[in-house]
Amino acid sequence: MALFKKRTVGKPGEWYYCLEHKKVEEGPECPAKDRFGPYASRQEAEQAMETARERNLEWENDPRWHDAPADTAGDDD
Repeated sequence: MALFKKRTVGKPGEWYYCLEHKKVEEGPECPAKDRFGPYASRQEAEQAMETARERNLEWENDPRWHDAPADTAGDDD
């Protein structure tokens, strides 16, 4: 008996963005490694790549995620 069942059909109203096929799908059609989501609406899923870009930019520019400025890292002399 399997511990985890593979869910082949998603719930209505669960939206995903497939990174492999570059398309929005209702319910998970593709493997989890190839998708973003779930999203509450189709419109949110359609904006998945833009949302990821914005979050990455915020994260890259957040000073809390940088231990030291790049120009002084490794300067122990």
